[in-house]
Amino acid sequence: MARPDADALQALLGPTARLVRRALTNDEGVALAPFTDHHIHLHLVDEHALPAHGIAAALDLGGDPAYFARRPRSGIPHVEYSGAFLTVPGGYPSFREWAPAQIVRMVTSPSAAPGTPGGARTSVDEMADAGASVIKVALNADAGPVFDRTTLDAVVAAAHERGLPVVAHVEGDRMTQLALDAGIDALGHAPFTERLDDELIARAVAAGQRWISTFAVHDDPQIAIDNTAAFAAAGGTVLYGTDLGNGERPSRLDVAELRGLHRAGVRGPALIRALTDPWPRPAADDAVATFVPGPPPADAGSIPHWLGAATVVPAEELAVHEP
Repeated sequence: MARPDADALQALLGPTARLVRRALTNDEGVALAPFTDHHIHLHLVDEHALPAHGIAAALDLGGDPAYFARRPRSGIPHVEYSGAFLTVPGGYPSFREWAPAQIVRMVTSPSAAPGTPGGARTSVDEMADAGASVIKVALNADAGPVFDRTTLDAVVAAAHERGLPVVAHVEGDRMTQLALDAGIDALGHAPFTERLDDELIARAVAAGQRWISTFAVHDDPQIAIDNTAAFAAAGGTVLYGTDLGNGERPSRLDVAELRGLHRAGVRGPALIRALTDPWPRPAADDAVATFVPGPPPADAGSIPHWLGAATVVPAEELAVHEP
C-alpha cells in the first residue's frame, strides 16, 4: 500500500488518521476515531448491522424510555438516547404510524413542580430518570400545533437543570428561530423547510448550536445543504446523522449523507470531525476504532465513497505503521 507522509494523511483526514495493519486479517488500511450516527430510531433499524458497516455509536432521537432504561449501556454500538419525543396535544409525531404511544409524551403545561401530570418538569424528569443523555422536542408547525414559548422555555430550563442538552425537530416557518430564541442546543435535522438569513445563522453559531445533517432522508435536500453550508462556513458545528429508520435504508454508514456533507462544504478533516464527534458523550470509546481497508483516498472528493468500506474493529487489532 502506498504510504503517504503522516502530515499529508492528517491534512486530508484529520488528526486521528493513522496508517495501520489489522492483525486479524493482515490487511493494511487507515484507522480513524470511531464514528457516531447522531440521529437514529433504534426501534426501526437493525442495530447489530451497524458496527460491521462503520458505525460504533449512535444517538436515538425518539424511542421508548422504559426500553432504554432496561437496555445494557455496554457493547457496540454504544447508544445514547433522548427517550420519548416531547410534544403538545395533537402535535408531531403523535399521529405518525411509526410513532407508537410509548415514544411520545404530551406536555400540557409549563409547570416546574415535580410530579405535575403533563408538566414540563415532569416530562423532562421522566426521560432523565430513564437515563436520557438529551431531551428531544418536536417543533413541526407544518404538521400541527407546537409549543408556546412559555412551555418551551420551561422544558429547556428543566432539561438544563438536569444537565441535559435539548435537541429539536424543526420544520416549518420560523421554527428555527423559535428553537434558537428558546435556547435549544441542537437541531435534529439541518433546517430544510426555510432558507435562513445570515443574521439567524450567525446567532446559531454564536450560541454554540449543533446541527445534525440528515440530508439523505429528504427527496430534495438542497435547502438543508445550503443552510448547512452557510452555518459551517460561519464556524458552526455540524454532526453526521441520518435519521436512520425513516424510510427504507440499510443500517450502515450512509455514503449519500457523506456526499451531502461534502456538497455543504463539510469536507476532508471537517467531514471526519462530523463523524467522530462523540456528542453527547464527553469522549469516544477508545477501545474501538474505525478501519478502512486499502490505501487512503486520493483527495477530499473521494472520501465519501472511500468511507463506504469502513468497519468498526477493536483498537487492539490495529498496529500503527511507524514513520
